[in-house]
Amino acid sequence: MLQLLRHHYRQWWLKRHPIEDALWQPLSTMPILRGLDEGEMKRLRELAAWFLRTKTITPVAGIELSDPMRVILAMQACLPILNLGFDAYDDWHEVIIYPSQFISQTRERDLSGLVHEGEQILAGQARSDGPVLLSWHDVMESPWLDGFNVVIHELAHKLDMRNGYPNGEPPLHYGMNRDDWKAAFQAAYQDLQWRANAGHPSEIDLYAATDPAECFAVLSEMFFESPQILNTNYPQVYQQLQLFYRQDPIARLSRVRYRPVSDLEAFAAV
Repeated sequence: MLQLLRHHYRQWWLKRHPIEDALWQPLSTMPILRGLDEGEMKRLRELAAWFLRTKTITPVAGIELSDPMRVILAMQACLPILNLGFDAYDDWHEVIIYPSQFISQTRERDLSGLVHEGEQILAGQARSDGPVLLSWHDVMESPWLDGFNVVIHELAHKLDMRNGYPNGEPPLHYGMNRDDWKAAFQAAYQDLQWRANAGHPSEIDLYAATDPAECFAVLSEMFFESPQILNTNYPQVYQQLQLFYRQDPIARLSRVRYRPVSDLEAFAAV
């Protein structure tokens, strides 16, 4: 009953507070959205509006966020849940935006129990205690089908965290086979590790060889950004992500290479 009431309230609110055409239309020709049909674009627009309604977006370190900037962020954040629904993001509430890459304090315990502290320079981070941290510079570099998308990467981590600590095994939908998932990702992870250790080239960012959680996040980026490359290298992974995200980017995306972000930068500066 409560879920039904939440759904009705959401629909009531969305009808009264849509993203304005002037903010949405400039995004419609972005490469990462190429091939979405009218119904999918409408659904993405509603998801993005609800994202802006329910997530606190906190600018830090001197950056100021315009309405167009917020829409650019929300659009990319909601593409992975286009066919999953907004409840997939209901367990966290804040995005923190830095102007560019930022320093994060790290604290890790090794197998012997020793705690190691240090610093990392990051473009994004999904924290287990709640917020997602993003570099705006990297958000703007993300939607161009060049295999890199920091927003999708970090929100893949958030989906992974829905059943506990991120380990590359998010909660799967009814009908998906966990053995098939594990087999596909383990084979890809082992191949990526071999390439990283042997110094062999890879069309896929070898950061995926860091651990299974990063493997899932990086390959999720590839699924939306360069699906043909992912399918060529690891077709079983592509099939599993197709089932998980309930999308088929190959069916809608033509092969598009990097293009300058000047047009989007001009829009975001409005």
